[in-house]
Amino acid sequence: MSDRKYRQRGYQDDDQSKRHPRDEQRQGASKDRPPREFRKANLPGFREVSRCKRCGQLIDSAVDNTQPCTKCGSSLHSCGQCTWFDTGARFECSQPISERITPKDGQNDCTYFELQRTVERETGSVGPPNAKTAFDDLFK
Repeated sequence: MSDRKYRQRGYQDDDQSKRHPRDEQRQGASKDRPPREFRKANLPGFREVSRCKRCGQLIDSAVDNTQPCTKCGSSLHSCGQCTWFDTGARFECSQPISERITPKDGQNDCTYFELQRTVERETGSVGPPNAKTAFDDLFK
């Protein structure tokens, strides 16, 4: 220790093997203890869903994409509903298409079409039945 500037004990000291009996007891006790079981966090789950881009209606995955939306009647097999739709890409599509498809919200026969799916949090709360009830509940 004389070759160092300060006299504090540190990791370079040779007397590391000298430990207090309390430290040895702690180490021995941790080896005898069974492994700790962790509980699962009580967090909401996630689900993968498809929604209509126009009205937000939940689209069942079993529904044929050639049918219109049940709520607003817009076409489900359109560029706006597609996974590959990108406004910044060439012809507004991430796939190598030969020409631009118009209109983007209309029915088309694109071979690259995949219905866009998003990941949403599963929640148990249900909204009010209508807007008037929700508005009246604000002032109760």
